[in-house]
Amino acid sequence: MRSLHIRLDESAAAALEVVRADGLTDSEAVRTALREAAARRRVRSAIREEVRRLAADQADREEMRLIREQMADLAPPSAV
Repeated sequence: MRSLHIRLDESAAAALEVVRADGLTDSEAVRTALREAAARRRVRSAIREEVRRLAADQADREEMRLIREQMADLAPPSAV
């Protein structure tokens, strides 16, 4: 196990109190917050990669263009 010593500013101290509200110790709260932050970053990274992959997929982009055109054709005329 690794020990970590940190200084908390007001914002971080307030955040720690939010996480500790469930009755966690400081150590449990920090471990929980780190795991949750890492999970969010993994999800965001996976979403960014999926967006990059889709943006590079010319066939998918063409299909989306056709769908947009079809949807525009189905839309009611705008009142002017």
